[in-house]
Amino acid sequence: MTDKPIEPWKTLSTRYSYQDQWLGLRSDVVVLPNGKVLDPYHTIDAPDWVNVIAITEADEIVLVEQYRHAAQRVLVELPAGNVDPGEAPEAAARRELLEETGYAEGTWHALGSLFPIAARFTNEVHAYLALDVRKIAAPAPDGSENLRLHEVPWTRLAADLHAGHRPILEAAQMSSLFLLSLFAQSSADPRISRLRL
Repeated sequence: MTDKPIEPWKTLSTRYSYQDQWLGLRSDVVVLPNGKVLDPYHTIDAPDWVNVIAITEADEIVLVEQYRHAAQRVLVELPAGNVDPGEAPEAAARRELLEETGYAEGTWHALGSLFPIAARFTNEVHAYLALDVRKIAAPAPDGSENLRLHEVPWTRLAADLHAGHRPILEAAQMSSLFLLSLFAQSSADPRISRLRL
């Protein structure tokens, strides 16, 4: 061990074997600080993502249920989605919540951003808390989404988590709930502090 700062890798060359609006498979030739060359080192370029923890005026968390083909399962999730090019993360979060659930408005808080898989993916996941949201429209999901809406009492979700049940199985979404819990622990607002897990 040394106190010397960790140096970044140097990229000698980059090529893409696949690229579309959803992802890019990038293969780099990199030199490590010790001189070792990794050829190739694969990275996936992906858009940033947003997760919304939306709490209604009735203290229910708004969730969506949908089939996830990669997991080959139907999952219960937070409203979420990609940040479009040129779009601010909070604007994407508000858009996704409205499109997927018909809920909007309320008071919004940024909870922070995390890398979902920093070893391979370039994107960040941005988490938001939306308090006192209300239904203003019918959901309008995109053509690939078949969603079922759930409004679950927050106390039930928290009790399920404490009992070891995992109603939400997507890792980046669970990390967003962790960010919410940290935010709630440091908040003097009773509407927020009661959301600690």
